[in-house]
Amino acid sequence: MPWGVLAFALGVWAVQQLAVLPAPTFAALAGVAGAGLFAARRHGRVLALAGALLVGFAWAAGFAHWRLAEALPVAWEGRDIEVTGVVAQLPQPFARGVRFVFAVEVATAPVPERLLLSWYRGEAGRALPQVGERWRLTVRLKRPHGNLNPHGFDWEGWLFERGLRATGYVRRDASNARLEAPGLRMPVERLRAAARERMQDRLAGAPYAGVLVALAVGDQPAISPALWRLFAATGITHLMSISGLHVTMIGALAAWLVMALWRRHARLPLLWPAQKAAAAAGFFAAFAYALIAGFGVPAQRTLYMLGVVTLALISGRAFAPGRVLGAALLLVLLVDPLAVRAPGFWLSFGAVTLLFFVAAGRLAVRHWLVEWGRAQWAVTLGLVPLLLALFQQFPLVSPFTNALAIPLVSLVVTPLTLIGALPGFGGLLHVAHFLLAMLIACLEWLAALPGALWQQHAPPPWAVPLALGGAAWLLMPRGFPVRWAGAVLFLPLFLVPPERPAPGELMVRVLDVGQGQAVHVQTATHDLMFDAGPDFGGEADAGNRILAPYLRAVGVRRLDQLIVSHTDRDHAGGAESLIAAVPVARVERRCVDGDAWEWDGVRFRVLHPTAADYGRKLPSNALSCVLKIEAPHAHVLIPGDIEGVAERELLERQGDALLADILVAPHHGGRKTSSPEFVAAVAPREVIFPVGYRNRFGHPHPDVVARYAGADANLHRTDAHGAVTVKVGAGGTAVVREREARRRYWHNTVF
Repeated sequence: MPWGVLAFALGVWAVQQLAVLPAPTFAALAGVAGAGLFAARRHGRVLALAGALLVGFAWAAGFAHWRLAEALPVAWEGRDIEVTGVVAQLPQPFARGVRFVFAVEVATAPVPERLLLSWYRGEAGRALPQVGERWRLTVRLKRPHGNLNPHGFDWEGWLFERGLRATGYVRRDASNARLEAPGLRMPVERLRAAARERMQDRLAGAPYAGVLVALAVGDQPAISPALWRLFAATGITHLMSISGLHVTMIGALAAWLVMALWRRHARLPLLWPAQKAAAAAGFFAAFAYALIAGFGVPAQRTLYMLGVVTLALISGRAFAPGRVLGAALLLVLLVDPLAVRAPGFWLSFGAVTLLFFVAAGRLAVRHWLVEWGRAQWAVTLGLVPLLLALFQQFPLVSPFTNALAIPLVSLVVTPLTLIGALPGFGGLLHVAHFLLAMLIACLEWLAALPGALWQQHAPPPWAVPLALGGAAWLLMPRGFPVRWAGAVLFLPLFLVPPERPAPGELMVRVLDVGQGQAVHVQTATHDLMFDAGPDFGGEADAGNRILAPYLRAVGVRRLDQLIVSHTDRDHAGGAESLIAAVPVARVERRCVDGDAWEWDGVRFRVLHPTAADYGRKLPSNALSCVLKIEAPHAHVLIPGDIEGVAERELLERQGDALLADILVAPHHGGRKTSSPEFVAAVAPREVIFPVGYRNRFGHPHPDVVARYAGADANLHRTDAHGAVTVKVGAGGTAVVREREARRRYWHNTVF
């Protein structure tokens, strides 16, 4: 691959690591300087590489400024706005309604051009939006905002990549109306929608219909979360979305067909050689499939490489594989510099680079089965560091599942599905579904084997490039000295453990789960989760979306205790999913005053409710568990959702026992909590409010915030600061706020 392209890519990547963008003037000067250095490349390679890096930096910074320029004014958050525009992408049904991208044409307020809207069933009525239709809608919007936790998914970054600069929902309003049918607008999206509808009708009730829809039109939300987990556990996720392999195979099939027909004609080969005609046909077939499939990064990368190869064949020139890959990389980053944020970008380019690497410089021609095995070994070994860094897991059965699934899905199931999506060929969809069902049965058997999936903590960042170097060393041609030493460079991935408190020390992390609560408490050798966050609806909750991935990433394989403070859904909604995903030694759903235990020199005590309270007809908040944690260097109080009456009873019964250095605010800082007497009795130095962004309850209440501020406490809130981590040790108390530690320029910082 050309070094200049790699330097350009490094500059693009560097911009995505910034907390604050450089001023546009600075970015422009960097671009001019970079262009000048690159123009002087004949004076030295270092100057050329520095110039390419600066040009990449300037290009990505300029693109980011252009996208950030669209923003919803804070004053218009949560207010009714009338917008007129077009449904711009396939609407996505979900448990409570439908979600769609809306391209705004006219609005009664300054809003971004592209919105992500939800239309709930109660408001949608019978007429649901279809792609290409023009609608007038009354909406309420907010700036992009998502949960931010250690190693967690960055929802705001995902929205930024797609140019969605505000999210919201459709209000119930008599003025909501469809104004125009699609007409000639968005023909590609309408073709995708029509194909999806035909397939869903033809495969109604079929358990894996969503997979075939995803293969045909790139509608990945059509695949259920359970199937995505199975594909991830067996290493074939790339096959069940629109991968570069599918695009290549469609292009190859079209090229083979045109080649066969072209050669049979008497005059066509005289007008244009069959090889060149086949190459052009293959490229245009791949281009058409990539468009219908949504034009994701893997499809773009493959399409651009095929384009370079096609031009080479037509022009009669030959290009080295590295130059083809470099051209594809440059085109992807020129079109969309934000592509470097997508895991698929790294995995797709990484896989192709590995294939080129193991093929380069090898003159001996071996049996195709040997070559296939070597390619599988290279991709499997080389992607281990990236998969552990991105997902903290690696399917050990992936070489076997890919050997089975790649030819079946790419050569048989996908072509049958594409033909079956056309009018009049629906019967082929059932054949494709039958073959897919057999494959999934095999995958389920393989996934159930002991040791099929390796899961571990997130490796330290420095260990990933080290292991990639080790992979390159191991994959060197036979005869390269001490190839086995490359394996040593993999060891830090597995052997460097995540940080834990020392005996007598404590880590308390209030996770960002939206309007709910989940607190991870860690001592030297034990882990406790206090509450499990909210239920988000459908199959999604904080347990499977946030807590289980977080615990795996920080190296917690087993919880010693899960305390569900009370039955409210914002505290208990994720409990069952968490228990299903992570072994839990003890689940406590009924706390009683007097319960106590000690771990690693840290004492835990339950202060509320009493055994007699359960016999009274009290609301669930009044029965919320109150936990006191006493470490040698600081005390922590987690009072759940208790309110005024429970606070007074607690003050009367416990008195001085409430004194604590760190407090998780009761009931998210609600108006009926944190009385002056309670605040004085606890006297906290650090107060954490677990609240959702612009939550409908108005938590935390301004009066409550003022009381804690008046007591000279440091205030933290998960909507503004993300997960809040408090480390208690002999050196004092340290507080880390995730939005500050992991801030990026696209994050919402207005509060």
